[in-house]
Amino acid sequence: MPRRGAARTAKLASLPLGIAGRAVGGWGKRLAGQSAEQVSATLSAKAAEQLFEVLGTLKGGAMKFGQALSVFEAAVPDDMAQPYREALTKLQSAAPPMPARQTHRVLAEQLGRSWVGRFSHFDDEPAAAASIGQVHRATWHDGREVAVKVQYPGADEALRSDLRQLQRFSRLFQAFIPGTDVKPLLTELAERMDEELDYLAEADNQRAFAKAFEGDPEFLIPRVVASAPKVVVSEWATGTPLAKIISDGDPATRNLAGRLLAEFHYSSPARAHLLHSDPHPGNFMLTSDGRLCVIDFGGVAKLPHGIPRHLGEITRLALDGHSDELMRLLRENRFVRADSSLEADEVLAYLAPFTEPLAEPTFHFTRRWMQRQAGRVGDSRGNDFHVGRSLNLPPEYLMIHRVTAGSTGILCQLDAEIPARGIVERWQPGFAA
Repeated sequence: MPRRGAARTAKLASLPLGIAGRAVGGWGKRLAGQSAEQVSATLSAKAAEQLFEVLGTLKGGAMKFGQALSVFEAAVPDDMAQPYREALTKLQSAAPPMPARQTHRVLAEQLGRSWVGRFSHFDDEPAAAASIGQVHRATWHDGREVAVKVQYPGADEALRSDLRQLQRFSRLFQAFIPGTDVKPLLTELAERMDEELDYLAEADNQRAFAKAFEGDPEFLIPRVVASAPKVVVSEWATGTPLAKIISDGDPATRNLAGRLLAEFHYSSPARAHLLHSDPHPGNFMLTSDGRLCVIDFGGVAKLPHGIPRHLGEITRLALDGHSDELMRLLRENRFVRADSSLEADEVLAYLAPFTEPLAEPTFHFTRRWMQRQAGRVGDSRGNDFHVGRSLNLPPEYLMIHRVTAGSTGILCQLDAEIPARGIVERWQPGFAA
């Protein structure tokens, strides 16, 4: 992992500069006789290739940003999405690994010089390498198969440096995922980076989830075996990654994975008083017995009182078309500023389409549906764009909003048809009433 700030900045700057350079080259190719479609396809493929190479090699905040973007690729129009879809999917679970000697050094620092004795076997080849750490398969001294998550040396410096630089380039990165507001996403990642780096806190989060879902026939949370500030050892779990199901799963498997993902998202605040806040397909697997296995608990929001009741009430009012009551509740909870000139009917017109998945007993989440929503709110010529910019999202709801949007993005990638209404009625306070 490159650790010097100047080197990392230069790498990150190469992304927007590369896009600009290829655009100029594209004009030359068109003048030489190539069609606009040929040039566009070539530019998209090259940009996607560079995106993976830069964000994946740097790891740290750069790769964390790429993973966060990956769940929103369903909003990208199909005619330009495929190269980015493939590149962003790679970022969910694969990155160039660090050498074995570095891994051993971290393990010795964190678990003691006799760390080897804790394992009867340790595989030096990582099973997965991601944004701030990589995972090794091993056998604990008592015979249990375990996953050993090891943080990259210098990950803390890299995370802070990357996120500072990415915030500077936020408007340029907007071109990668049209319809996604990149700046607040980066701000939130920067605010939560200390939590991501603290593996002791991550282990505590995982223990809390494992306790809340213990014995559940539909969910598997691997139990923590040992932990240190930069190492977490937990029970090994196997399954089919959601990225694999997204790429070639059959409809029944897609629907099962989607239903379980939605159930986990909405039930966790009530069952564990926590919200898993890193929703990208690399953190979920479907086991051979049909359970959803959830991993990586570095990003978790604490919700001691669960999801606020008025969020369910707002959703219900938007679904039922009660514009005046909806406006009153939005004002009371600071989603609409007191001095705003927004009209109740235009706010309802903006929010109501988002409630479509709850209008019927089942809903088919598709990329086309998400693209329509992103196009509607991202078109600066339309009224929805201006209404959206005039609404206010209080800071305490930013995480809930982002995770819900991310989970919805995965449902659209899965092309899943699920009983969304029943899940929300069961777990979202205020909605059923």
